[in-house]
Amino acid sequence: MTDSAKTRPVYRNIHITQIVGYRLPPAGIVSILHRISGVVMFVLLPFVVWMLDASLGSEISYDGFTNVFVAGAAGLPAWVIKLVVLGLIWAYLHHFIAGVRHLWMDATHSVSKAQGHSTAVFTLVLSLALTALLGAKLFGLY
Repeated sequence: MTDSAKTRPVYRNIHITQIVGYRLPPAGIVSILHRISGVVMFVLLPFVVWMLDASLGSEISYDGFTNVFVAGAAGLPAWVIKLVVLGLIWAYLHHFIAGVRHLWMDATHSVSKAQGHSTAVFTLVLSLALTALLGAKLFGLY
C-alpha cells in the first residue's frame, strides 16, 4: 500500500449523534424545507378545503369563517388557528419559491456552487419576509 492511499480522506455517513453539530449549506436547508413544506400542505389539505368551502359557500358561512379568526372554534383559541394558518402560509410560499428556483435552475442549467448558494439564500429570505408580511396582516398589525 502506498503513502497516498493511506492519506486519502474517508467520507462516511454522519452518525445520529453528529446531526446537531452538522452544518448544512443553504441549498441543503432549502431542499429539506421544500420537502417539509410539501408535507405540511398535504397534511393541512382538509383544513384548506374547509376554509375554501366556508369562505365561498354563502354570506352566512363567510361570516362564520371570519369569526373563527376572531373568537376561535372547536375549543381552540383564535391565535392557535392563526398560527396554523401562518404555518400554511409559510409552507405555500416556501414551496412555491423553492419550486420556481428548481425550475429556473433546470431550465437554465445553472448548477454552479456559488449560484446555488445565492439562490438558496434568496429563497429563504424571500419566503420568510413574505411570511412575516402576511403574518403581520393576519394578526392585525396593519
